[in-house]
Amino acid sequence: MSTKLKLSFAGTPEIAATVLQKLIDADLFSITNIYTQPDRPAGRGRKLQKSAVKELAESKQLLLKQPLKSADFDNENDLFKCDILVVTAYGMILPESILNRPRLGCINVHTSLLPQWRGAAPIQRAIQAGDKKTGVTIMKMDAGLDTGEILLQKSCPIDSNETATTLHDKLAVLGAEALLEFLSDSQLTSIQGKPQEENESSYARKITKSEAEIDWSLSAEKIERTIRAFNPKPIATTKLNDKQMRIWEACVVETDITNELPGTVLDSSNAGIDVATGEQILRIKKLQLPGKKIIASEAFHNGHPHFASVK
Repeated sequence: MSTKLKLSFAGTPEIAATVLQKLIDADLFSITNIYTQPDRPAGRGRKLQKSAVKELAESKQLLLKQPLKSADFDNENDLFKCDILVVTAYGMILPESILNRPRLGCINVHTSLLPQWRGAAPIQRAIQAGDKKTGVTIMKMDAGLDTGEILLQKSCPIDSNETATTLHDKLAVLGAEALLEFLSDSQLTSIQGKPQEENESSYARKITKSEAEIDWSLSAEKIERTIRAFNPKPIATTKLNDKQMRIWEACVVETDITNELPGTVLDSSNAGIDVATGEQILRIKKLQLPGKKIIASEAFHNGHPHFASVK
């Protein structure tokens, strides 16, 4: 009977917990150490909150470590004792000095078809760019930013109504499946893949809050994609007729080009709030006023029947 691979795991958010849970459920590996980011203040009360990976590790009574900074990994001699370190959305750059400590090295589950969308926000940038498909890459880690050799890839379509939430959930499952497929190879005595094509690379820069403010001079199509890409965070925001709001869902209205300035409210009805853009019209379907719940356009119209006439 073959000896189980000894895995260590580094990850933080929900997608990493999904991957870790699949590794645990497979019961094919010996999971020795779990690394996750320190507890962070969250919510209105700013109370310390455990990561999804920490909650899972504690529930399974796995050895858990929370290094405060990347340099703390230099003291992680336990990594010399494992076969592979699996990294999924850890959120902290690992020092180059530890990449070769595990016997077979470190591998990463990345939510794009590398070399496309290297970086922090591959899911959001793929939606925002209007890509028709994306996927996951199992990659051997090196000193670069998502530049390592490709070990395995699986693709999936990006639906026309895809949000970062729905795509995240699809890729979490797909990533776990791809990882298990790769790790279950009975001939896994070394890790070697194919180099990435540098001339095909693109960078998925981190999402900033300033990007959430809608630029109405853009086309309705681009704005609609951004709204979906920024759902569930940071959520697209705007101010229309002196009313601040967060936009959760919208659609492009197939109609003649309006002569009104971008950002002008053209109509407000049960169907939605129609706003002029740099090209075509955007119809807001779901929104949220400050301190209020998310509501559909019908509920907003009932409470603000003359919104389109407000100047």
